[in-house]
Amino acid sequence: MINRTFFNTAVAVTLALGITAPAAAQVAPAPAQADQNWALHAQATFVTQGVAGFSSPYEGPNSLAPSQVKETFDATVYAGVRPWGGAELWINPEIDQGFGLSNTLGAAGFPSAEAYKVGKSNPYLRLQRLFFRQTIDLGGETQSVAGAANQLAGSQTANRLVLTGGKVGVGDIFDTNRYAHDPRADFLNWSVVDAGNFDYAADAWGYSYGVAGEWDQGPWTFRIGAFNLSKVPNGETLERDFSQYQLVGEVEHRHSIAGHPGAVRVTMFRNRGNFSRFDDALALAAITGGAVDPSLTRRRMSRTGGHINVEQEVTDTLGLFARAGISDGAIEPYDFTDIDRTVAVGGTLNGKSWGRPDDRIGLATVVNGISKAHERYLGAGGIGVLVGDGQLPHPGSELIAEAYYDWHAAHAIDLTLDYQFIGNPGYNRDRGPANVLAVRLHGAF
Repeated sequence: MINRTFFNTAVAVTLALGITAPAAAQVAPAPAQADQNWALHAQATFVTQGVAGFSSPYEGPNSLAPSQVKETFDATVYAGVRPWGGAELWINPEIDQGFGLSNTLGAAGFPSAEAYKVGKSNPYLRLQRLFFRQTIDLGGETQSVAGAANQLAGSQTANRLVLTGGKVGVGDIFDTNRYAHDPRADFLNWSVVDAGNFDYAADAWGYSYGVAGEWDQGPWTFRIGAFNLSKVPNGETLERDFSQYQLVGEVEHRHSIAGHPGAVRVTMFRNRGNFSRFDDALALAAITGGAVDPSLTRRRMSRTGGHINVEQEVTDTLGLFARAGISDGAIEPYDFTDIDRTVAVGGTLNGKSWGRPDDRIGLATVVNGISKAHERYLGAGGIGVLVGDGQLPHPGSELIAEAYYDWHAAHAIDLTLDYQFIGNPGYNRDRGPANVLAVRLHGAF
């Protein structure tokens, strides 16, 4: 059950962040200010999410349980300074609390990206980001840069080099999408806000130590980065010496169709560390007669994958997006979730036509799948990053649909009602379908 005292406190903090903030000082981009030398922003997000009863003839250690309600809360400060021209230093301390459904387990496309893999009843403080960014102008048209969280207002040239280093989220730089990338503002499902097969380097909270470079040249951007993996799959502690690491590269092309902007991004990654092949873990279990344990067969190897990410404005009120990707399904996923292939499509519509231009409706559908080796592993009782019902006699693709309505209640207050349908949660035709309902309250300045 939801702790009512904490609920009241969380709502009060979230509302206070918005009500006390002037309209021109939101986390959303504001009109650009020349030579902004420092900035302070904050946000708070409260999510209550519940799943109704569904068919569940058996459960394993990583199963989604029917008939439950959970809540999460986070509050973040974004403090930044400009030590010299083109440079920015940002720090993001955050208070977190709460649990995802079944302690963030049971569906590869988990229904709340606001839920971390580490749940706690009492609020706790973590330093989620601490990074340095240097922008080097290379010529071309001068552009205004609006001030926002983790972005100082100022100017830059169209052609430029951007270098970032420190503790960040890989998704801060790679696989961004205008319509589906922020669980505090748009969709909630993990495999909608990011490509489900993108096994990006991260600790259990979704952040990593690393470096990245971006080269913007005309309508093109080329990105490359190196990030530390966690010490063990899905772990709380990151490597710091790149002994286990991820290399990721991305090419982006921006375009205009009938005067409406769009972008196409192609992302590739290579994870290098101590992983196990599914069939190796199964073979050892067959010899010893013990449980399937991939930790016993991990050795130095690489896991690769890639995806395409498209966004397109169709009208001044409607935008569409799509992602599709595939990764090496013979080797265990490491830091994100149990998805070897994915296809997601959707769009958002703002409320201009019904007199609410700051409101938004979102709709997305996702199909997530795994390899035959991955199916055999789960069928033998293997446990994944998020899924594992102890058996899998009737495997099937995970089918997800998500719809939300975001009501812009005040200057910086948004209240969102979110519904998700999850067919075959954990790739299991014997369980589900699950109907998941959430209410999200978000405030920022």
